[in-house]
Amino acid sequence: MAARYLVSPRGGRRAYPDITSALRAAEARGRAALIEIAPGHYEEALTVRGEIRLAAAEGPGSVLVSRPRGAVLDAFGAVSVHGLTLAGRDAGVDIVGCHTGTLTLDRTEIRAHDGVAVHGRPHTSVTLRDSVVLYGRTVFTGSSGLIERCRFTDAANNAIAAIEGARVTVRGSRIEGSRIHGLRVCDAQAEIVGCEVTGTGQAAVVADTRGELAVTECAISATHAEGILFIEQSRGSVDRTTVTDALHGIVTKSGAGPVVRGSVFADCRDTGINVQDAGLGTFEHCRVTHARNVAVFSTKGGAPEVRDCLVSGGNVGIAVTEGGRGRFTRIGVEDLAGTALRVYDEASAAFEDVRVERCPAGLEARGNGGTTAEVTGAVFRDISLGAVAIDGQSRVTLRNVTAERGVMGFAVSGEAMLQVTDSDVTGVSGGGFAALGSGRLVARNITVTGSEGLGAFGTGSAYVDITDGTFTDCAVAASFDEKAAGRLVDCVVNGTGGVAVRHNGLVDLVSLRTSLPVVRHKEKPAAPPQIVQVLNNPVFNGPVFNGPVHDVQLAWNNGHVVQQQQTEGDGTHP
Repeated sequence: MAARYLVSPRGGRRAYPDITSALRAAEARGRAALIEIAPGHYEEALTVRGEIRLAAAEGPGSVLVSRPRGAVLDAFGAVSVHGLTLAGRDAGVDIVGCHTGTLTLDRTEIRAHDGVAVHGRPHTSVTLRDSVVLYGRTVFTGSSGLIERCRFTDAANNAIAAIEGARVTVRGSRIEGSRIHGLRVCDAQAEIVGCEVTGTGQAAVVADTRGELAVTECAISATHAEGILFIEQSRGSVDRTTVTDALHGIVTKSGAGPVVRGSVFADCRDTGINVQDAGLGTFEHCRVTHARNVAVFSTKGGAPEVRDCLVSGGNVGIAVTEGGRGRFTRIGVEDLAGTALRVYDEASAAFEDVRVERCPAGLEARGNGGTTAEVTGAVFRDISLGAVAIDGQSRVTLRNVTAERGVMGFAVSGEAMLQVTDSDVTGVSGGGFAALGSGRLVARNITVTGSEGLGAFGTGSAYVDITDGTFTDCAVAASFDEKAAGRLVDCVVNGTGGVAVRHNGLVDLVSLRTSLPVVRHKEKPAAPPQIVQVLNNPVFNGPVFNGPVHDVQLAWNNGHVVQQQQTEGDGTHP
């Protein structure tokens, strides 16, 4: 049984006047001891050795132990503190330090106006339960830690730090107003479960330098930077966690690669999921809502795997840029103000089983030849502008893709290359498949139904190659303007009105099946030749040209000139 000691500055039978004298007596006996402390303010520095329990005799908040300089409590052994308030102002020391053994702080308040509030040194174990830490930071250096139902308020640095091989668990706690991070894990391991983190100056929760961090069922809000940050080859997991009103919901970079499941990133001021600078990460069953800039962002070598996720509201859905990569499977994107899917500037992305609804633009790809996208099994529905639009020298492949309603189905321009297989366009007002500029469109086994404008068309010097295409109820099934060329092979045009093909003579029609007319464009009349007439020129025996002329007919020494011009009639090509 533990020996019992009473501390009371008012004196009394067998009472010690201060805590230090009671500690000396307990240490001299060398037995486990309970030291009960009467209410009051004790200006002491406590060095506790052995198996000692310090307790406020009349409950939490009744005992204040403080020092203007130096440490307030140094623990060596198996020490527990119940109900005390420990306060210090010295930034150069640990206000509460565990040097050897174990330290338990229960229903205790620690005030460290600057510096370290609680420090678990190497090979020690520190537990905080139902306690409050004000202003200072709690540090675990190569130690183990357990924090349950605690509150950390207005830390001048990081509220909690696990470093140099520490192993820490934080449960059911609230971290608020930290000037830097709420929880930082560096070359250590930490688990944070069922906690609230709010109002941090930098990332709310961060793992770096090969740290391991697990975040479960937490609520993170109102952070000035990232909600969750994984960097420097750190690893870990995020499960069933909500991040609200962060600059970035979660960021991974520099080789870090967490697994994120069932989490929500809402109302982020820039991006929801941000993978950059060779960052990795797997994201499953997550939701990103109302991201102000980009919901899911991969850039500068980032390479996320995103599966079974939903993006809704906000500006851009998924953006892969500047050499970023990504694989996106079973993704829903809906109700955006901007583009649903964007692949720019040497980026590469693969989209599979993607559903895009009610957005101005579906997929945009733009950049040099290293910019590529593959889309398989996608549906673009109610896209007000175009389902797919690619430009520059980018290369995009579509397989089993459907576009329903909107202005344009699939379009390629610039010097880009678009390959489409087993895909459909329905109910567009402008066109189904389009190639503009010098773009190339190669399509196999496609259908266009109910286009109010064109089923497929090419303009400029584009090339359109369609095999096994079916066009039904289109105003014009296929149109080739300017110098656009191509071929239609084994295509079918159905309908009761309109034109099957309107072309410029630069398209090959092979096995075209239709009852509708095939019309060649009316040729523009050639400009009349310029006529230069010189009559009785006294200086030159011929015409004088004051500038360049073309296609001229010349006459001189004639008093009468007749201009003749022959223009070929319009015709049709069967």
